[in-house]
Amino acid sequence: MLYKVRAKIIEENLSIFYEKLIDGTIYDQRPDGKEIVASMKRARLIKSGVVEWFENCGCSTPLQHERETQYDYYFSDITTELVDESGKINGKSFWSYMEKNNPT
Repeated sequence: MLYKVRAKIIEENLSIFYEKLIDGTIYDQRPDGKEIVASMKRARLIKSGVVEWFENCGCSTPLQHERETQYDYYFSDITTELVDESGKINGKSFWSYMEKNNPT
């Protein structure tokens, strides 16, 4: 199922999240790591501290595994909306934002 996701960034944990995204830790996570990385590359910073993205998920509860293993450490106030197709999200690249704000 395809979801449109909105979440607030937990800024103090963002550099850890970015490191896990680029070092393969999340990519290698089964069954959803590749989709998490792809989703974060598509994600848009829609306003200060708020990110939106589209993500495919097969969990009976939307993003259950993704939240338990990753998202709940890096985002708060996560909302999901079931959608038929991906659309355009206006905003700046979240990936570029993480890259720019990563101290390493």
